[in-house]
Amino acid sequence: MRSHGEVRFIKLSSRLQMRVAGAAVGVLAVWLLSLGVMGWNTWRAETDLASFANEKARIATASERLKAYSGDLDRVVADLEAQQQFLEQMTAMLPEDIIADEPDASVTDSAAETSETIRKVSAVLPQARGLAELEARQVASAEKLTRFANARSRRAEAAMRKLNLDPKVMSREAREAMGGPFEALSANRGNLDPRFEKLGFSLARMAVLERALDGIPQVVPASDENITSGFGYRRDPFNGRAAMHSGLDFKGAVGSPIYAAAKGKVSYVGWRQGYGKTVEISHGNGMMTRYAHLSRFDVKAGQEVDAGERIAGMGNTGRSTGPHLHFEVRINDRAINPRPFLEVAPDVLKEARGSEPIRAATKARR
Repeated sequence: MRSHGEVRFIKLSSRLQMRVAGAAVGVLAVWLLSLGVMGWNTWRAETDLASFANEKARIATASERLKAYSGDLDRVVADLEAQQQFLEQMTAMLPEDIIADEPDASVTDSAAETSETIRKVSAVLPQARGLAELEARQVASAEKLTRFANARSRRAEAAMRKLNLDPKVMSREAREAMGGPFEALSANRGNLDPRFEKLGFSLARMAVLERALDGIPQVVPASDENITSGFGYRRDPFNGRAAMHSGLDFKGAVGSPIYAAAKGKVSYVGWRQGYGKTVEISHGNGMMTRYAHLSRFDVKAGQEVDAGERIAGMGNTGRSTGPHLHFEVRINDRAINPRPFLEVAPDVLKEARGSEPIRAATKARR
């Protein structure tokens, strides 16, 4: 190294060089191993829930069903009762505006085979014709519900991608807080018809994705006509130095209502350094929204809130130059720009759900 006309040398012995190289190789190996473990866990998580998502359930042949009807008829009746109960439970998970029966190559169409079953059963066991017709209606309903659930899931995934969110990550994290005792889908048969089992998995996948949709910021928390400062680098209003602004500022009168941007659970209510009076709402999937410089609190920690529900009043507390709301969106504690969510999410989620976007003013009148 040359400094002020002097030349100095630093010598690294072969042993020290080998130690440094060995340490670097060790760190690289640990990093590659951790990536491998993460990849394996991700693959397993996706496989657990979506094992039936892209596979066709096998259609029971008319001959197989005739054999079942010719054997233990009481067991057939018990199976049909169990399937009916299962269908009713699954239907309860769905919205009231069912159903657009969309084409889906991953779902079987058993109409021809069930019609053949009815024909054969009627010829051999006329007394069982009614049961065969009931089973045909159940299978048709299960396949129709499965197509509906898959279509809703596809729309939910498309909405997340439009908002630059990863559906796999969102759905995986939404499943992390799940548990409870194991209860078989059918108490009367060891192996439930795979078409009904596929329905159960499709509905579970739909429910997970739509829960994740609910937690996406979609309601402007204050009047969007008075945004005074955007997300990104700006000149600090107090010292004039360049600084990162991690949210949006909405100007307004003290006490103006502040609304929850999405459905979630209030995780913090209190004072934060620099932010003043603050409310934070956890929406799952590592997503959190923060509302700062408030004048009052209308919610308590631990409270569940809906999108558009009033949570606080605008104020001038903390490091603030005047009455306004400082609004942040954070994913895994990393601040991201809220504007794309507030501008795009309402219409994107409307398209995904097939319903009108939520408006804060509507919720406030409740």
